[in-house]
Parts: sequence; structure tokens; C-alpha cells
Amino acid sequence: MNNAPHISIVDDDTSCRMALGSLVRSLGYRPSMFACAEDFLASSEIDKTDCLISDVQMPGIDGLEMQRMLCQEGRDIPTIFITAYSKESVRKRAMAAGAVCFLAKPYNAQAIIDCIEQIVLKG
Repeated sequence: MNNAPHISIVDDDTSCRMALGSLVRSLGYRPSMFACAEDFLASSEIDKTDCLISDVQMPGIDGLEMQRMLCQEGRDIPTIFITAYSKESVRKRAMAAGAVCFLAKPYNAQAIIDCIEQIVLKG
């Protein structure tokens, strides 16, 4: 399992974060979970992350700002955004900035699995 893709999950909603972590683990991947963008950006996991799953709206640095900061640092981490507040303008911004998927909560588990596999099978 050491060579399994590393999936980082950033979501301020504990139940969503834990559910995603369980799903990722059940697929044979290694999850790392963070309650906020600031914790992820300061972590050593950032360099090990093969796929990032992030909520869009979070206190402090939101998901889109985190994505912008990562790109500005030259870190091109394939990102899946999830949100309870799905607006077309936000989806367009995320996708234009390089997001692989943009899913509205509650999302279908198969949809997130498909997005993760799209990323890890490319790598």
C-alpha cells in the first residue's frame, strides 16, 4: 500500500471529510485529511499528494484560493472540487483554473470514484 496514490482531502465538514477518507481508503488509496486549506498548505503531505479533493467554501482560505496559491507555487496537483453551494460561475472559475471535476453535494459516490480514477489512472 506504500505505492498507492496519495489523496489529500480538505474540507471543514468533519463528517464529509471522514466519509471521503473512508471511501478513498476502501479504494486502496492513502488518504490524508485536513480541516482547512491552511493546514494542508503547511503540511509535508503537499509534496506527496497525487490528487486533491477540496471543498470550495471554507473559512479562511477557500478552495479556489488554495488552488490559485498552489498554481502560483508551481504545484500542479489534480483537483476535485466539491461544494454544497454549486454556482455555475464558481464551477467555470474552478475548471478554467485546471480542476478535473466539480461536484455538488450531495454527490454520488460513483461520481467521485470516477473522478479519482480519472486522475490516478492518468498518473
